Amino acid sequence: MNNKPFSYPWYKKEDTDAFFALFQNNLANFVVIAVTMLGMGFPAGIVFGKVIPGAAVAVLVGNLYYAHLANRLAHREKRTDVTALSYGISTPVMFIFLFGVLLPAKTLTGDPEMAWKIALAACFLSGLIEALVSFSGNWIRDHLPRAAMLGALAGVAITFIAGEMLFKTFELPVVGLLVLAIIILGIVGKIAMPFRIPASLFAIVIGTALAYVLGQASPEKVTEGLSHIGFYPILPSLDFFDGFTYLFGAMIGLFAVLLPITIYNAIETMNNVEAVAVTGDRYDVKECQAVDGVGTMLGAVFGGPFPTTVYIASIGSKWMGAGRGYSILNGIVYLLAAMFGLVAAMSAIIPVAVVAPILVFVGVSMVSTAFQSNETKYFPAVAIAMLPYVSNYLMTRFNGKAGDVVEGISTGIVPLGQGAMFTGIILGAITVFIIDRNFKNAAVFSLVGAVLSYIGLMHAPSLAIGAASDFALGYVIMGLFFVFYMFAYKQEASNDLTNQEKMKKVS
Repeated sequence: MNNKPFSYPWYKKEDTDAFFALFQNNLANFVVIAVTMLGMGFPAGIVFGKVIPGAAVAVLVGNLYYAHLANRLAHREKRTDVTALSYGISTPVMFIFLFGVLLPAKTLTGDPEMAWKIALAACFLSGLIEALVSFSGNWIRDHLPRAAMLGALAGVAITFIAGEMLFKTFELPVVGLLVLAIIILGIVGKIAMPFRIPASLFAIVIGTALAYVLGQASPEKVTEGLSHIGFYPILPSLDFFDGFTYLFGAMIGLFAVLLPITIYNAIETMNNVEAVAVTGDRYDVKECQAVDGVGTMLGAVFGGPFPTTVYIASIGSKWMGAGRGYSILNGIVYLLAAMFGLVAAMSAIIPVAVVAPILVFVGVSMVSTAFQSNETKYFPAVAIAMLPYVSNYLMTRFNGKAGDVVEGISTGIVPLGQGAMFTGIILGAITVFIIDRNFKNAAVFSLVGAVLSYIGLMHAPSLAIGAASDFALGYVIMGLFFVFYMFAYKQEASNDLTNQEKMKKVS
């Protein structure tokens, strides 16, 4: 009789490959955050002294907890082939927070520090909502059409992510086009890079080297990057409380972005955990959503304004045969990199045009996913849900200094862009329900649009009773129109049933 106690290894050789795969994924996010925030005008002290360390804390805590879950599952099922879930900053949500929270907060306040605090408050609240959603995530997933939600997010992706980053790519064409070619070849075409290096990492290395060799980047950037290396203490604070003053005041409109993206993040966690279950590792979805929510809140307490999630890369780690060691190592390495300024150094040294093509792919993949995740019949719903963010992009980029240009194109651009996330979801959902001949739900969502418009969450610059009463009336009329068709369709269906019964009697 074998009484040898069960042992689940802390680390095995397969964890090494999985670590590098997850490392470069998180590294790309950290560099994007730093480069983008610095480009928006946020001071290096906030970016490298608060944001990056705070995000690293969230990554560490989540990775350690998922390593613990893997150990618990391994001992329960007496298996050594259990793989810990991959965890980090949610890439789609990161972009929403960059361009949908931080940017408008800075534009409104003109104060980078206050904008950062507002983002912290939004992040903390997002984590809290996801933790609560863990009790009702299935209900939300079942009642909010996927085409509407993903379509609205795709609107952000095609404008602020793919479109904006393609502009940045062409600012340095000699370097940007080569990096874009590497991304298309390696990620889209799935052609292996030399020495099996991940395409995104290869693109960063080659693009950065070429930029300096051709004089497209100043050698002073290297000196600047190395100057960021130092010690950045990681300390908790209550700065996010200051942000709540604005979040529930002048920036209340951010809820139009915050609520749907949090629901998306919770569903992303749910889908990724379910995908891993197919490979044999069954984790509790509710617990994982709660962990992601708590990790997000903890990151905000330490200064990181970006929500976290379980990665779909978990499946790749499973295929590699990884255990829990790669997850533990990932969390520790990022904490050290943040504490000693290594992320800061890379952010200064790597040109924006080198990172931009990678983000073009991220945006395009989000748009592709929005269509691929839905049946062909729902493609019109995805498309219409995307459109409000075209207006949001125009009003955000041009309305401040060239409002007459926007007005000259159409007076509808600005109101359509206000509360674009809600508008996209409402229009997308209505289209889904019309396609399904569910006129009742189409009418319900029309009335929801009327309420949101009337209180100013859609088509208005700020919250107020009667803020967009003309739009509210339009949605009410739309809803009544659908109610008419609801009864007409029922009558038509009833007549069809009667005719079928008559035909049966005749036959």
